[in-house]
Amino acid sequence: MWRDHLTEIIVFTLLFLLVSAMGFVAARWRAPRDMAHLDEWGLGGRSFGGWITWFLVGGDLYTAYTFVAVPALIFGAGAAGFFAVPYTIVIYPLVFLVLCRLWSVSHRHGFVTPADFVRSRFDSPILALLVAITGIVATMPYIALQLVGIEAVLKTMGVTGDSALARHLPIIIAFAILAAYTYQSGLRAPALIAFVKDSLIYVVILVAVVYLPYKLGGWGSVFDAADAKFQATPAPGDGILLNANNQLQYVTLAFGSALALFLYPHSITGVLASRNRDVIKRNMSALPAYSLLLGLIALLGYMAIAAKVTPLPGAKAGSVDTNTIVPRLFDQQFPGWFAGIAYAAIGIGALVPAAIMSIAAANLFTRNIYKEYVRRDATPAQEANVSKVTSLVVKVGAVACIVFLDPQFSIDLQLIGGVIILQTLPAVALGLYTRWFHRGALIAGWAAGMAMGMWMLYQVANPATGKKHFAGSAFPLSEFGFDTKKTIYVGIVAVLVNLAVAALLTLVLRAARVADGVDATTPDDYFADEGDARVTPGPDRGADSAREPVA
Repeated sequence: MWRDHLTEIIVFTLLFLLVSAMGFVAARWRAPRDMAHLDEWGLGGRSFGGWITWFLVGGDLYTAYTFVAVPALIFGAGAAGFFAVPYTIVIYPLVFLVLCRLWSVSHRHGFVTPADFVRSRFDSPILALLVAITGIVATMPYIALQLVGIEAVLKTMGVTGDSALARHLPIIIAFAILAAYTYQSGLRAPALIAFVKDSLIYVVILVAVVYLPYKLGGWGSVFDAADAKFQATPAPGDGILLNANNQLQYVTLAFGSALALFLYPHSITGVLASRNRDVIKRNMSALPAYSLLLGLIALLGYMAIAAKVTPLPGAKAGSVDTNTIVPRLFDQQFPGWFAGIAYAAIGIGALVPAAIMSIAAANLFTRNIYKEYVRRDATPAQEANVSKVTSLVVKVGAVACIVFLDPQFSIDLQLIGGVIILQTLPAVALGLYTRWFHRGALIAGWAAGMAMGMWMLYQVANPATGKKHFAGSAFPLSEFGFDTKKTIYVGIVAVLVNLAVAALLTLVLRAARVADGVDATTPDDYFADEGDARVTPGPDRGADSAREPVA
């Protein structure tokens, strides 16, 4: 009953109203002369400094779903759930220089999306369209998953009813407010709110990792309880240590997830909003602090086992909603006012990335579909208006996924999303360093990688849930004829196929002297910094005309 959680509801509501007010005020924060431009509405004027970027990118990558799903996975599977920690450590050295090059060439040419870069680099509208569609499709279920985090909190507080409307009405209201201030303030809204969101999460987690082990008898007792649970319910993939069957899956999933992280449009949006290259370098050095926090968040799964927390019932009869593990842990172990702060951290943690993701998806549609194929002469003001409306449509679509579909379906879609966004790696990430790949070969590689990924995902079953297809991203190597119980992350295999096809077909097309378009970028573009001259694109968006000083 919600009356038993009145204190939590009051604290949660007050903090939610506070950040909503900040979202509307953000339109006047660092306000430009004119918001009717994608550089301003969609990228915050490309003017964010070190601290703002740190909170923005951190708030974008470490989401509400991370807060509830990672501990829930560790609660159910043990050590395998810790894959999220090494991949968020490995990624920053990998992208340290890559993102600097992307920022520079985007700054020089005024690119707003990764597909803009691909369009100019490879002179291929089709390849750019594929990158844009891939980014939008991969982002949509990611937004829906943020709602899963909010729903877990609302369910724990008892404010969801029995009917579909009553159950989802609080989420609909929350996203309506989010849509309103994002429409008005653009990227400035999540940038400002991220300060509150991340501060709350740091406070909540640091208190939890000190107080809960003390209350539960120490870390030894916590790990002993977790080990006892997994020993009592043996399964091939669980336990507080990895085993021979899941080590390959763990390594490939962590590495594949690392490669995919900064290919997502919302991750790139936060980077392109930075003021200069030094901001990016400092942030790639400092963002691993969030990975330390993520490791502490993950341990909440073991603490929930030691505290004998039981998840709330799921939507289907006889099922349980493991995403309620963390909210239930705070509900049982902390006073109401602190639990309310924890719930607000999760709820606000959903709003920041959801806003950035919807803006990133809207920018892709506007620049790489609307402007390319519908209205090539669109003015900056028209682009901004189309992007604003598209961001609303994206949010409505995300809410519809939660209202009309089983939340598990969104989770499964997110697993697919990681596989498909990896197929943009050759064009986007490798394209920043080399123009060797033929544009036709990149298109063929994308198609081959996507086909292989979808086929492998279709073969993945889960006997525990009764799903015969698309039940995860751990592909059994026995399907390839190996006599083993080991599994491998689908995304790694798919992107290797992508690269192999792109490389082989590039050799063929080069030998056949097939035209490969004109690269509209120059080597100097990849080292440009704040204040350097900017290219003014011609009407074909690939023409390199006079260079103008940056205002």
